[in-house]
Amino acid sequence: MTTKRTIILFFILYNLLVLLPCHDQNFAYVKGGKWNLLMSSIGISAMHMQLLHNDKVIIFDRTDFGKSNISLPHGKCRKHTNETLEVDCTAHSVEYDVTTNSIRPLMVLTDVWCSSGSVNSNGSLIQTGGYKYGEKVVRVFRPCKGNNITSCDWREIQRGLLQQRWYATNHILPDGRQIIIGGHKAFTYEFYPKTALTQNLYKLPFLLKTKEPKVENNLYPFVFLNVDGNLFIFANNQAILFDYKKTMVVKTYPQIPGGDPRNYPSTGSAVLLPLKNLHPKNIQAEVLVCGGASKDSYLKANQSIFIDALNTCGRITVTDPNPEWAMETMPMARTMSDMVILPNGDVLIINGAEKGTAGWNCGRNPVLSPVIYRPDNPFGSRFEIQNPSNIPRMYHSTSVLLRDGRVLIGGSNPHQYYNFTGVIFPTELRLEAFSPSYLDCESANLCPRIVSPHSQVEFKYGQKILVQFTVSGRVNKNLVMVTMVAPGFNTHSFTMNQRLLVLANGNVKPIGKSAYRIDIRTPNSRQIAPPGYYLLFVVHQDIPSEGIWIHIH
Repeated sequence: MTTKRTIILFFILYNLLVLLPCHDQNFAYVKGGKWNLLMSSIGISAMHMQLLHNDKVIIFDRTDFGKSNISLPHGKCRKHTNETLEVDCTAHSVEYDVTTNSIRPLMVLTDVWCSSGSVNSNGSLIQTGGYKYGEKVVRVFRPCKGNNITSCDWREIQRGLLQQRWYATNHILPDGRQIIIGGHKAFTYEFYPKTALTQNLYKLPFLLKTKEPKVENNLYPFVFLNVDGNLFIFANNQAILFDYKKTMVVKTYPQIPGGDPRNYPSTGSAVLLPLKNLHPKNIQAEVLVCGGASKDSYLKANQSIFIDALNTCGRITVTDPNPEWAMETMPMARTMSDMVILPNGDVLIINGAEKGTAGWNCGRNPVLSPVIYRPDNPFGSRFEIQNPSNIPRMYHSTSVLLRDGRVLIGGSNPHQYYNFTGVIFPTELRLEAFSPSYLDCESANLCPRIVSPHSQVEFKYGQKILVQFTVSGRVNKNLVMVTMVAPGFNTHSFTMNQRLLVLANGNVKPIGKSAYRIDIRTPNSRQIAPPGYYLLFVVHQDIPSEGIWIHIH
């Protein structure tokens, strides 16, 4: 009798602890990925981040924090009578060298706090706006060439913008220009660089419509270039397809179910899912929006009442004639998280908090475990929980994909100034990397290595390319694809211009021992792939090679 009761009890507990969570909550506890501390301090809090095509990452925070923990070189100092320090000899921007794991201080003059940016077609970082005296400034950082790094620094253009841009969003267009949309009290858009035809400010009533009193909840709008050349713009809880050339709304999408806001300060995140079947006329484009906070979270957090963040994702096919949102539930609630497209097309959801919202001291319960979202898996089996970090990454955290497949993680300054003591979450200067499970040594014999073309190669649109690669183990020819990733500008939980295109599947031919060839063709449209630098990967059984830089123009 005792044995029978024991068996029954075991069966009940098994169902409660193992079967029910996986079935009801639609996620798996797959402990994957590894964390590595790269630097104990980079001197600044990594509030904004961009990978350049020389494998260096430009990082900056803001200039009115007071002294940072890294000095400017050669006795340089900033002088500004209207900031915390009239004379500041510390850096508020650094260049991180991925290859040597080292940093170099840079000199940014005007306040870049909560600014935006994107890399132009020649590989220079064009960074726009900021706070107060930086709100109309355009800053240019051209990647260093050779060993001449002493003169490689920020160049600033005063009044490069027509309107102040604080919490705006930028996107590269098919013609290589950059569009700058929205911002605090800015219900307009403009272009950079300025030309005779674009020396104007254009109204965007959608931004005024989505603004909420006292909170706004429509800052850093999610913007993606659709395959038809129009812009998908999501702000607060609404979305439109916008023809920026004709200044008209082409399509209005349904409100995301639940009606809760997803943009700053509620601060969810969004990605354009991988684009496939690039040559047929009808390419499907999908957007995924995850996390955020309820409408009153920000006001409540300022009263020290921290509401649960949102645990839902909305997925919509932008190109459908009658699109509808499909809702999914994440393993945990998340606000202020980042979403990084990995080379194999999966999405890494990382950083953030379970309660509260963005803003000074407005977040609680850091989420330490990343989640992998597999968009091609069946509904109900797309989320996988990964191994946790031990560093809380709250407000002002950042993450970017590196060429070797790791994800660089930095930042977290959820309070004003450089406070390291006497606060719940100290200012975070550490830099770390998350290595997805595809980098595990157990997968080494399945990992492809690109032999040709070489990195930094130039290509035209619609050009045929023969990609040669090696794999030491057995190759499944049906599970090989080539992807092309546009690295984006990351800040405040949104990576601007992030984009992945699948160039080929299958069609693999052996050309020697452990050597193979796959024929691909570059995209034939600038609307699908704006001109510029991309990372090219060969992916075998979901395991990517190290990327090579290609330049399409």
